[in-house]
Amino acid sequence: MLKGIEGRRVLITGATGAFGSAVARKFCREGGDVLLTGRSRIALEQLAHDLKGEFPAATTSCLTADLSSESGQSNLIDAMKDWGTDVLINAAAVQGPIGRSWENDWALWKQAFEINLYATIALCRAVVPGMAAKGRGKIINFSGGGATAPRANFSSYACAKTAIVRYSECLAVETQISGIDVNCVAPGAARTRMTQAILDAAGAAGEAEVTSVERATEGSPRILERAAGLCAYLASKSGDGITGRLISAVWDPWDRLHEKREELRTTDVYTLRRIVPNDRGLNWDS
Repeated sequence: MLKGIEGRRVLITGATGAFGSAVARKFCREGGDVLLTGRSRIALEQLAHDLKGEFPAATTSCLTADLSSESGQSNLIDAMKDWGTDVLINAAAVQGPIGRSWENDWALWKQAFEINLYATIALCRAVVPGMAAKGRGKIINFSGGGATAPRANFSSYACAKTAIVRYSECLAVETQISGIDVNCVAPGAARTRMTQAILDAAGAAGEAEVTSVERATEGSPRILERAAGLCAYLASKSGDGITGRLISAVWDPWDRLHEKREELRTTDVYTLRRIVPNDRGLNWDS
């Protein structure tokens, strides 16, 4: 068992999705007090029932929340305000419109930001004061999917996820003195409703994207397990002091990051930064 999770209150958005439910399962296994949130009451109650069957000692509760609007976000914040969140995991996301950016439905392009960016920020803003009062807290925001490189035909999703990383970096600096760690997780590609939307979009998504998704999602169980494991690691004592980073669940050696904690404080590793020319192939003196 990871130290520092047992008894902690863990709020998970998008809990009924593939990644959200994998994260919920991991935190139940580690002894967390888990609050599941999502759009469907039926799906939430079924997940809670399944988790109770698998982990009889687990404590779970449910809150129905539609994060696609400011009012829905406010309703969730009001409902959870006295709960006392120790760990916030923002896993809720939608794919948004697929296709060339200038041909996307503009209303849908903007609406995707409500869930993929604004809901995440709203919940971070809501939990920080309580965490700061306790002198500890963990915030883990799901990113990836275009945050570190251009992702043609997925501009809304990619731009929102990039913004989440930069916001998380800012928040990490602002809250470090309060004992709060803020990080982003790039979970990898698994078989989810969102990747199915890519396959269904076919031509609009682009052949390379469809092929990449088909290949990547073959290892779905392992990828879901790695993403959930990374979230739990960051929420545990091992993750204390690791903050302001974008970490790949699939490719990075995250289970050893505590060994490099001090080095991470003074480097740009696992961050969004501009690459300066120097020795990168551009010689301005020639």
